[in-house]
Amino acid sequence: MIFDANADDIELTAAALSREFAQTAAEYDRTATFPFDNIRRLREAGLAALVAPREFSGRGAGLLRAHNVVNRIARGETSTGLVLAQQYLFHGTLARSKGFTPTLREKIFRSAVSEGAFVNSLRVEPDLGTPIRGGLPATIARRTEKGWALSGRKIYATGAPILSWYAIWARTDEATPRVGVFVVPSGLSGFRIEETWRQLGMRASGSHDVVLDDVEIPFDHAGELGTLQERETPDPVTAAWVSVLFSTVYDGAARAGRDWFAKFLHERKPSNLGAPLASLPRFQEALGEIDSLLYANRVLLASIAERVDKGDTPHPQESYFVKHNTTKNALDAVSKALELAGNPGLAQANSLERHYRDVLCARVHSPQNDSIFLSGGRLALADAQTPN
Repeated sequence: MIFDANADDIELTAAALSREFAQTAAEYDRTATFPFDNIRRLREAGLAALVAPREFSGRGAGLLRAHNVVNRIARGETSTGLVLAQQYLFHGTLARSKGFTPTLREKIFRSAVSEGAFVNSLRVEPDLGTPIRGGLPATIARRTEKGWALSGRKIYATGAPILSWYAIWARTDEATPRVGVFVVPSGLSGFRIEETWRQLGMRASGSHDVVLDDVEIPFDHAGELGTLQERETPDPVTAAWVSVLFSTVYDGAARAGRDWFAKFLHERKPSNLGAPLASLPRFQEALGEIDSLLYANRVLLASIAERVDKGDTPHPQESYFVKHNTTKNALDAVSKALELAGNPGLAQANSLERHYRDVLCARVHSPQNDSIFLSGGRLALADAQTPN
């Protein structure tokens, strides 16, 4: 069972930072500028090391606490929430993994504690797309006398401008290729960031391309090496962390949109009505529907997170279904608010249109709906053939 110390203090800190980040979120979105100040504040608050194990002086938080903090931060500024979610996801994976050397694990965790160092797992490529659909990455790790030399390109490298560690999904140049994670410290020769991120939503996330040209790392910076066949079966705990942390980012954005809508209903007083929109049953019903969707999200995400922390992790398919339902609910909630707000909801002077654009990104975040439904259907049909 995961034990979290100073839980109330952590939640209060995250709530305060969320309110602070909300003040500058619109400007970061407008300019598509990375929120360096937000990352600095997360570091100062010790939140970069929230999931780092206690043996390395981290706070040792579990999935439920990580979910609550990310949700709060995303509610203030969604791109910052996504950067933090990626940090917690990698730390959670690294804490459980036996596929990395003790030396590397300690370096990464202690850097998060002492420096607020951030890390992200870079897996997506221009040709391959997301590895969750299978296939070998084009990024190659070539064995040298001293370690590995990496060459390739990764796209959608969230947080690229501030990462201290880049965990690169690559394949070896061996006769029978192995795939794994090759951890690249920032500042090495042959490594560069190309500022390519020009998207509709999550505009401040700095999800640029990362290019590697014979970037050399030691042998002990490679981990979890194995053939594709050996890695086909999804890990239930990883599936839960991925589903909860990515979903809670978009749930946080939806909750920010909900809050704007509720305030709008109180402030908007059409002259022909002589009263705020909040007085009309139509709008009361709509807000009730939105809150119902977000209530379901809170229950689903907390349920999965609590089960993981208690050692009762569900089948990966359950986590994937939660990802689908919670992100759909988030999008439906903001869409309902946008529909009833009318033109003010689409005005760039108001935050609702930004929240809507951010939540739209949930549709393309892995695992995507077609993959979720396909695996779910196959599992159900296999179960139907099993005798009772």
